[in-house]
Amino acid sequence: MSEPNVELKNIIEAALLVAGQPLTLDKILTMFPSESPPTREEIRAVLEMLEEEYAERVVELKQIDRSWRFQTREKYAPWVTRLAEERPVRYSRALLETLAIIAYRQPVTRGDIENIRGVSVSTEIIKTLVGREWIRQVGVRNVPGRPALYGTTREFLEHFNLKNLEELPSLSALRDLDVISNELNLRLDLEQHAESSRVDVTAAEGDAHGGVREEQESEILSEAKTAERE
Repeated sequence: MSEPNVELKNIIEAALLVAGQPLTLDKILTMFPSESPPTREEIRAVLEMLEEEYAERVVELKQIDRSWRFQTREKYAPWVTRLAEERPVRYSRALLETLAIIAYRQPVTRGDIENIRGVSVSTEIIKTLVGREWIRQVGVRNVPGRPALYGTTREFLEHFNLKNLEELPSLSALRDLDVISNELNLRLDLEQHAESSRVDVTAAEGDAHGGVREEQESEILSEAKTAERE
């Protein structure tokens, strides 16, 4: 690596360590003079190099959607959690089922969620998910009443340590909504356990939405109906 590129690597590594939030390429570029910025290809090359350098360390460079951050590895959660002053927040089965349906079926209306679960969805559940910035309204369905359509956000990916929606657990490997909820709760525990020592590094600009594959949509409906019959 040439001397200028070594310096570029040092600058980007330092920024990732102190940013306190995930960084996108656009955010990284704002650090450099407008007359002589590095190219996006050069920045990507540095990020790939940092990923390799940290591959065997307790801290890893993690890509979340179109941004990057440093974080501690999940395997060290049992130790890191002892630094936390408060117990991790536990969410109800109903809330996590609702979040799972939105994640796999998005964009989805409240009525869609109720049809899948077979029970009404509390307004407080939607408010909690919106307040946590895990979901947001992405539009309305063009039917009478124009119900809101919900989808997940980049905050959802960050909290559950997912690069994108494709990293969600495969529905074929999950038996029912209880298993989906447990999986999400586990990811939430690991995320909260590592919160106090993780070095975040990425710009949470924009939301991670755009639905998952069509076959996943049909699978969640089938899984939910099977769970209801049982």
